[in-house]
Amino acid sequence: MELRVIDKTDEELRIEIGGEDHTFMNVLKGELLETESVTAATYDVNPEQSGGQTDPVLSIKTESGVDPLDALAEAARGVQTTADDITSAYEAGIDA
Repeated sequence: MELRVIDKTDEELRIEIGGEDHTFMNVLKGELLETESVTAATYDVNPEQSGGQTDPVLSIKTESGVDPLDALAEAARGVQTTADDITSAYEAGIDA
């Protein structure tokens, strides 16, 4: 996965996430929207509306004083925790 910051301000971030599709982006966006300091999160993968871009571009807006990179890191940790929980539940089910 390659990340490229397109634009960043104190409360907004636009970042291209190379090699991902709707599956991952929907999970990440959902986790961002559950993050208390995030006021908006969306992504775009439509190349016709994005000047030919095919990798998703994630847009994040946070409350005043919250760095959107910190919010992204928090959401990424949440995705990892969820994945670990699913793996543990699966393995427990196999061993039962």
